Amino acid sequence: MDDARDDRREDEVREEDSRSAGGCEPDAGLTDLPETFRRWFAGRGWAPRAHQLELLARAREGRSSLLIAPTGAGKTLAGFLPSLVELAERSRARNSARPPGVHTLYISPLKALAVDVARNLERPAEEMGLPIRIETRTGDTPASRRQRQRRDPPDILLTTPEQIALLIASADAAHLFGDLRRIVLDELHALAGSKRGDLLSLGIARLRRIAPEAQTVGLSATVADPDTLRRWLVPQVMGGEMGDVVVAEPGAAPDLSMLESVAHVPWAGHTARHSLAEIYALIERNTTTLVFVNTRMQAELLFQELWRINEANLPIALHHGSLDVSQRRRVEAAMGEGRLRAVVCTSSLDLGIDWGAVDLVVNVGAPKGSSRLMQRIGRANHRLDEPSRAVLVPANRFEVLECRAALEAVRAGAQDGAVERRGALDVLAQHVLGMACAEAFDAEQLYEEVRSAEPYAGLTREDFEDVVDFVATGGYALRAYERYARIRRRKDGLWRVANPMVAQQYRLNVGTIVESTMLKVRLAGAKSRFGGRVLGEVEEYFVETMSPGDTFVFAGEVLEYITIVEDEVRVARSNAAEPKVPSYAGGKFPLSTFLAARVRALLAAPEGWSSLPAQVHEWLEIQRRRSRLPGREDLLVETFPRGGRHYLVAYPFEGRLAHQTLGMLLTRRLDRLGLHPLGFMVNDYALAIYGVRDLSLAIAQARLDLDRLFDADMLGDDLEDWLAESALMKRTFRQCAVIGGLIERRFPGKEKNSRQVTMSTDLVYDVLRRHEPDHVLLRAARADAATGLLDIRRLSDMLVRIRGRIDHVPLARVSPLAVPVMLEIGREMVAGGASEALLAEAEDELIREALDGAGDGGG
Repeated sequence: MDDARDDRREDEVREEDSRSAGGCEPDAGLTDLPETFRRWFAGRGWAPRAHQLELLARAREGRSSLLIAPTGAGKTLAGFLPSLVELAERSRARNSARPPGVHTLYISPLKALAVDVARNLERPAEEMGLPIRIETRTGDTPASRRQRQRRDPPDILLTTPEQIALLIASADAAHLFGDLRRIVLDELHALAGSKRGDLLSLGIARLRRIAPEAQTVGLSATVADPDTLRRWLVPQVMGGEMGDVVVAEPGAAPDLSMLESVAHVPWAGHTARHSLAEIYALIERNTTTLVFVNTRMQAELLFQELWRINEANLPIALHHGSLDVSQRRRVEAAMGEGRLRAVVCTSSLDLGIDWGAVDLVVNVGAPKGSSRLMQRIGRANHRLDEPSRAVLVPANRFEVLECRAALEAVRAGAQDGAVERRGALDVLAQHVLGMACAEAFDAEQLYEEVRSAEPYAGLTREDFEDVVDFVATGGYALRAYERYARIRRRKDGLWRVANPMVAQQYRLNVGTIVESTMLKVRLAGAKSRFGGRVLGEVEEYFVETMSPGDTFVFAGEVLEYITIVEDEVRVARSNAAEPKVPSYAGGKFPLSTFLAARVRALLAAPEGWSSLPAQVHEWLEIQRRRSRLPGREDLLVETFPRGGRHYLVAYPFEGRLAHQTLGMLLTRRLDRLGLHPLGFMVNDYALAIYGVRDLSLAIAQARLDLDRLFDADMLGDDLEDWLAESALMKRTFRQCAVIGGLIERRFPGKEKNSRQVTMSTDLVYDVLRRHEPDHVLLRAARADAATGLLDIRRLSDMLVRIRGRIDHVPLARVSPLAVPVMLEIGREMVAGGASEALLAEAEDELIREALDGAGDGGG
């Protein structure tokens, strides 16, 4: 294999392999395997597990299957076992040159996972002497190797959704995949329900057309809705068809706990600095620890803080998606070789990297969902019969409640519900262009092919034709511009890409991940301030805020900004004590609906508070005496004055996205009532609106009716009016325009920066709103806003739930429960009324006010 070899000690590998792949009594089930495989299993004194043999049996019957198995149960070997057996038998039967096409295609959501699986798969193939070529193909694969793979494909190719989109858009797709017999979809739950999943589902539909006999295998450890994933595995001809499901025996229950810090637990914030010494002590006491955080900014901060107190000089590394690939690979290799005591990481390591030496997972901050927590717990141990160990470290008092709810959910085996969604039209537009790049297509045939993909099973012919028209003309309002004509209809009625330049631009812009413009961070050399190694990438907008001499934390180092040269930031190492910290767009997970309901249930049951840390228990007791606690189904609303302003604080517990939308709509309504809101603040648990008018008095005088204020009709005209003037819709449209190919980020030899893309999409957005309000991309942007950025369905469900159940408490001062949201830094300003921002409030002052007259401390 071409990727880095796994040179861990042989005894360690054998121990890990035996615990994950085998575990049954020797000879059990071996009669179902060819002689080569029987000798390999028996020679190690163990046998395949029942679910591995079951998947092999389903494959022999020609069935596609979903395997649900806990981490450490040998999912990867189960997924590949039918392919290894078939390839071994094919080699013996033909005893000739290998057929030209790929036999098995493995698709992973993470590049690192594809590389890791290839490394682990190569070992049994070598030990059995199987004449099989196993290779990876990701965005990091050199161009020369990619070209060679198209000429001379390997037997097993491990890759990502974006690479599949590129491969099927090539003229030699039939050569590559004509012999395809199996598609293995690893961590399928992480792809389904996203735009990356939409793109992959369309790619699989094309692969099925090229190789109709190919089977599909889905692998997942955490599945909230198995039926949706089962529909992914087979063509949706009539709708509702499903693949088989194989469920492995559960492993040992995880050993979960929450760190109850002896230090003061903050009322707000996300750094968990108060627990730093205790996190370091956990690392000292264990062999290898994965320390998960929710954002790259948190990863950089925590890594720096751990090194600051690392008196024992323990080898601790950093891993997140913005680091240079070579640094990420070095960390992964060092982890696999057991040379690291800890890795501070983000979701970049959430999924299936097989490091058997990891004996503890530390999750800093609330997990935001029980399924995500289960996924992260699975990174520890990788031994089915021994419990994985994990410790949750809440960063603030609300997160203590969320962590407790998550622990209870995991122990009960409960998972977050799946989010229903339809396939995105902008993704479909990208796919249509890709298919025109591959070959001339018939619209009717492509429509039926697209509808065979699970996310697009309900696609109407009208929507499909609108998408094809958009790719061909840009739509009614743009058809006069030649640049938007990317495909043309030939005399024979087939559609083909307009010219080779369009195909080249497609290849440069394929994918659904639209990120901020990134600049390489290059370390200055020893003799020159230019020409050193690349450390990774940061967002352009962050660098634009700096002046020469400013410092920031990146790649685990404090760096001094020197200058920008083309697409690079030139930096030097610095000893600054208080550097700036890069803030990356996105990366913050939403609080799941399922977990939010459990937090509300915990708050509504005081009899269970005794199990909470004393500081948090006392905090809730003071809140109960001063005000009230939110109930399971109702909505607590507090109003109080502070600092010449008047506040309305509500506690929906529906997550930051839903709260931001609610805050925007409520401030519009309050402004129409003449109550002059100034702005609002939100976190995952609450929202606070502030203004100049006495809201308690307005409610008492019936000038403000809370039932009418929170009426679900706000999601009608109020929402439409706000969206029409909102910058958020422009940002959403911008992403859809890039994915749909209307605006290209990359051109041969150059790349647009974020300002150029913004100007282009904003102009087009304004034109379409005026002249074609039902344009495909505007519909795609509205759908994205409703399901993602605005969380409309979740907000709607909440407004229906609280109808007639609003519990209003007028207060003389801020309540303990309101303090965290009052301390939020990201304040949203609103149009209308007044425009001045609320001054930043000091935490200790707010806490003093909240505890004034409480009768005891509670700090």
